[in-house]
Amino acid sequence: MRFAQTQIPGVVVVEIEPRGDARGAFARLHDPAEFAAAGHPFTPVQTSLSRNPQRATLRGLHYQAAPHAEMKLVRCVRGRIFDVAVDLRLDSPTHRGWTACELSADNARALLIPEGVAHGFLTLEPDTDVLYQISPGFEPGHEAGVRWDDPAFAIAWPEAPALLSPRDATYPDYGPGGR
Repeated sequence: MRFAQTQIPGVVVVEIEPRGDARGAFARLHDPAEFAAAGHPFTPVQTSLSRNPQRATLRGLHYQAAPHAEMKLVRCVRGRIFDVAVDLRLDSPTHRGWTACELSADNARALLIPEGVAHGFLTLEPDTDVLYQISPGFEPGHEAGVRWDDPAFAIAWPEAPALLSPRDATYPDYGPGGR
């Protein structure tokens, strides 16, 4: 695997290194020892799948509040997404900054998102599936979010969403010093 640091500390693009032959290809998607050796220790305890039949579906921007903050490895296994991470860590030099990349079944990239960073995506194709590996596991009652179009972040989404949940559409403004 190859690890490419983004402009947000701890948000890392993970690229696979497939080995191929006449049958096709095989690639390791996660190895705790390899992640740790690259300076990104991550041992997921939960795996979840998000199915999205409609193009331009927006999910996010979500995170788990402390003390149950999550680290996520997000990978698109069918279709394509515009994947976004927003730094909500008050002590971070990139607080309120965001980064994005396209994840697709074809490019097989993943985005590693550390604790304290919100995550969301916009589907770029119909019938898009997104696989999440998470650590620690989801803790009901600690989910939180920020609005996808909050001017505090000024995310340059490739297009407006056609479908999003009422909860995602109505998160309050983040505010000048964070929440």
